[in-house]
Amino acid sequence: MAETKPTSQAPQDLNEEDLTSGDYYFNSYSHFGIHEEMLKDEVRTNSYRKSIMDNKHLFKDKVVMDVGAGTGILSMFAAKAGAKKVFAVEYSSIAKHAEDIIKLNKLDHIITVLHTKAEDVVLPEGYDKVDIIISEWMGYFLFYESMLNSVLHVRDKFLAPGGHMFPDKANIYVCAIEDGEYKNNKINFWDNVYGFNMSNMKKLAMLEPLVDTVEADAVVTNSVKVFSIDIGTVKVEDLSWSANFKLTCQRNDYIHAIVAYFDIEFSMCHKPVYFSTGPDAHYTHWKQTVFYFNDTITIDKGETLTGFISCEPNKRNFRDLDIKLKYDFKGKNDEAHGEQFFRLR
Repeated sequence: MAETKPTSQAPQDLNEEDLTSGDYYFNSYSHFGIHEEMLKDEVRTNSYRKSIMDNKHLFKDKVVMDVGAGTGILSMFAAKAGAKKVFAVEYSSIAKHAEDIIKLNKLDHIITVLHTKAEDVVLPEGYDKVDIIISEWMGYFLFYESMLNSVLHVRDKFLAPGGHMFPDKANIYVCAIEDGEYKNNKINFWDNVYGFNMSNMKKLAMLEPLVDTVEADAVVTNSVKVFSIDIGTVKVEDLSWSANFKLTCQRNDYIHAIVAYFDIEFSMCHKPVYFSTGPDAHYTHWKQTVFYFNDTITIDKGETLTGFISCEPNKRNFRDLDIKLKYDFKGKNDEAHGEQFFRLR
């Protein structure tokens, strides 16, 4: 087992009054329910399984590290694919259950669970580097919870030259949707709550993006890529980003919101493996992220909406995201210009 720094306490050992937001983050992953949801996400889990099990030539006799291992499913895929040693790094108390699962499947001679933060990992004697790092680090809007920071720390410290990141590519896209009914239920609801005016709550409701499933037929524009990363080379400071975008309407309709989603690629595979979290793709537990406009825009087919989006970690809690969205539109029947701020938390 890896040694941990004396200052690192597993989250279940802390008193309630000593917990930080980071500890609450890890505690949330101690509950089996969140792991059940992720394991039942067939797009997610089968993509990882395919990328690993169909590429045994990459894993045979290799040393692998699984960052944020959870129940150990990805570590077990790697062991079955021929890895000679797998280090499953997990800080939450689910690590103890992962050890039991690994023993039940008779893979404990290959997989060692390291119950520690990724930033505090010390490899056992005889191991200095790993050949492959696997991790399911993605959050809502790709970067929510900032787990990628931990993956990059491990990459820089332990990945051998020529090693592989699984996955290694990620992209964020935006499109616009018509969603008047839901916006009315979510935002305008506060105008009259059982006969009382609570309209002051609308600003708070608008501040937080909605994470939900968007129907494909609600999309009224094309989708455009606004951000891309190569996980093998990206730096933490690159994860604060901004981009301009231009969307073209595909039918006469209204725009109530911008929708963001991401895709993931394992490009080093013999046959690249890819999955999307977009509205027209199969359901994933990441769903899509919806940013409602203050305005409702009347737009005709062929007209364009231009905009700007930026994202950075919140200064008080780096696992939250501060997102700024600007939009400009001037069409035959309408004109709208706006700047809004959102916090994904």
